[in-house]
Amino acid sequence: MRAADLLPAATHRLAAAGIAEPARDARRLLAFALGIAPDRLILYLHDVVESDVIDRFHAVIEERSKRRPLSQITGERLFWGRSFHVTRDVLDPRPETETLVELALSEPFEAVLDLGTGSGAILLTLLAERPEARGVGADISPAALAVARENALRLGISVDFTVSDWFSAIGGQFDLIVSNPPYIAAAEMAALEPEVRDWEPQLALTPGGDGLDAYRRIACEASAHLVPGGRVIVEIGPTQGEAVVQLFRDEGFQSVKITPDMDGRDRVVMAR
Repeated sequence: MRAADLLPAATHRLAAAGIAEPARDARRLLAFALGIAPDRLILYLHDVVESDVIDRFHAVIEERSKRRPLSQITGERLFWGRSFHVTRDVLDPRPETETLVELALSEPFEAVLDLGTGSGAILLTLLAERPEARGVGADISPAALAVARENALRLGISVDFTVSDWFSAIGGQFDLIVSNPPYIAAAEMAALEPEVRDWEPQLALTPGGDGLDAYRRIACEASAHLVPGGRVIVEIGPTQGEAVVQLFRDEGFQSVKITPDMDGRDRVVMAR
């Protein structure tokens, strides 16, 4: 059997499971089963495949049909042009979060704190782009920090990671604080795609209630950890902009503004 012969049935299986782009995912998983880069698959489509590759491919197609995220199956996700390891213990880094990174990089910084660092994608990207800066990544989940440490090692970036419930174990001051906190309201959870609702860590998705608790905590405590003129930048849900802006204004922050993502949806709030 040639590699290409595996694709039609797999694509049909994924389509039946409700996968949005079944042909794309089938090709990506075939490349994964073959142990090659996705952009090289076309070179192997007419090759005869061994039984172990066929078995591996069928296994990963079955996993994807359960709506397990592609990145959790392959263990990799591209973010800002770099590959990050991901597991069920961390959020899957998403393209819209690059809006936060772009805004953070728009001004110089010497010390950055990432609250709820997860895979470390935000913090490690910032430090890779600004190697002269120092960084601290905090997360309440030791399992998430293990993933972040692995990513730092893979990228050759020196960074301090600490188990912390937001600022509880954080000392010192920073000129930049960033965070993609849990912000999905409890009432919105049921409507999420299965890839998110059933496979990503609940702790990183929702704080319960109206989804704003993390912003309340950050807005209340961030100023004690910022140098004068320092910035705090947080990712938000697209309907939360005005509420989060008001939380920071109520705590005395200045120049509070909303920045949209590439699709024009409110995505980031920055306060100084």
